[in-house]
Amino acid sequence: MNFVYANEDHSTIINEKNGVVFITFPKLVKAGICHGFSTRIGGVSEGHLSSMNLSFTRGDDPEKVQENFRRIGAAIGFDAKDLVLSSQIHETEIRKVTAKDKGDGIVRETVSGIDALVTDEAGIPMYTSYADCVPLLFYDSEHHVAGMAHSGWRGTVAKIGAKFVAYIQREYGSKPENIIAAIGPSICRSCYEVGEEVAEEFKQVFLPEEIPLIMDDKGNGKYQLDLWKANELILTQAGIRKENLDITDICTCCNSDKLFSHRASHGKRGNLGCFMCL
Repeated sequence: MNFVYANEDHSTIINEKNGVVFITFPKLVKAGICHGFSTRIGGVSEGHLSSMNLSFTRGDDPEKVQENFRRIGAAIGFDAKDLVLSSQIHETEIRKVTAKDKGDGIVRETVSGIDALVTDEAGIPMYTSYADCVPLLFYDSEHHVAGMAHSGWRGTVAKIGAKFVAYIQREYGSKPENIIAAIGPSICRSCYEVGEEVAEEFKQVFLPEEIPLIMDDKGNGKYQLDLWKANELILTQAGIRKENLDITDICTCCNSDKLFSHRASHGKRGNLGCFMCL
């Protein structure tokens, strides 16, 4: 599979099963955690949704979306009918998931306004959706807690990653040094141009010496923003050890033939999915 890589870190693994291609992360694989990030490859959707669209809100045939969920579940290793779907609004609300929530978003309406999911119960597959925003994955190896957070630029400014770490510390007794984390496929610095308004939001919450690490000033009110580096800073400052963190080397926009990208498609696209299950 010929992906364009942003660097030579080899921090992602490309998998294929029954024609379905998905991405995993070495440290989570080593920990034995069922997880995966979908690609466009291996589904039944057509046109600009081709072929593994995982959204019921992009104008796709719901039966095709259901079949896509079934296929990606079979490939990664979970039963799609048990999925719990998020309903994201670029905020920082975290939802604790239990067995009674199985099927939320798949067989019935899901709770709205949720940008992060977490559980300590086995057999509950969780889903968050993407098309350039940053997926954050977490696993506490001591307390057997897993979860994901959706971190677009707004979520990054709000430091949802740090809020997630604080949440599982409070709710489960997790220690940051025991957390394995991953920053998943999303738009890279070279592809992500933002204006003065967005740049100013970052300048308000990051230290002056951190700004050159996460942003290049191109002049004329334009900046190249690095959400990967910004989230790395957030997570390591929250106490996650760098040796426990995988950072993606795959950009959704650079690989828009294999991954849905809102920016590359000017909004005419499907949704990717990130999945975790204990």
